[in-house]
Amino acid sequence: MRILVVDDEERLANSIARGLEADGFAVDVVHDGIDGLWRAREGQYAAIVLDIMLPGMNGYEVCRTLRDEDNWTPILLLTAKDGEYDEAEGLELGADDYLRKPFSHMVLTARLRALVRRTASAPAMVHEVGDLRLDPATRRCTRGEVVVELTPREHAVLETLMRRHPQVIPKQELIDDVWGIDFDGDPNIVEVYVGYLRRKVDKPFGVATVRTVRGVGYQVVAS
Repeated sequence: MRILVVDDEERLANSIARGLEADGFAVDVVHDGIDGLWRAREGQYAAIVLDIMLPGMNGYEVCRTLRDEDNWTPILLLTAKDGEYDEAEGLELGADDYLRKPFSHMVLTARLRALVRRTASAPAMVHEVGDLRLDPATRRCTRGEVVVELTPREHAVLETLMRRHPQVIPKQELIDDVWGIDFDGDPNIVEVYVGYLRRKVDKPFGVATVRTVRGVGYQVVAS
């Protein structure tokens, strides 16, 4: 498996590369965002280790550009910045994981292997509930013939609900699946995103696909 490391701290980047190579990965290293974007577009990578504070183009911009181009290579953001808003911004732009400096090589490798496993085992099937259709491979959501634009997080919530249709998914299971088992933010974030989904996939079409089962969780149903 080949990993792309994008970090302007050359000593750190080379140390990461040596450690990953010792663990059996092939590694390419670049030191600015513009080169990182070009490599990510041109290469076939199992995952990208992407620093946020980069010259030329920061990690947020690289991540946003790749996702806008439908490049869904797993991205693990590295940063010296500390704060929930920074983490939330990166994840909302489509990053898959987030690691603060300083970190141990063991943790970095474990996170990367988890990302690669998750991607490799992700279901390739297209999910359909009534006339609502979600294609995980292309990140395309449609209601009938109408394309519905979703953010990466909205897509992840809807995919979890549609993949397990018609089950009722408890709030904590949604959090674990979409935000991660180590999420320690406000659990009411689930209600916020369910509301976003209803305004996009239900309300304009006069249907009620995304439902709340009080005291239990959430589900999608054919309308």
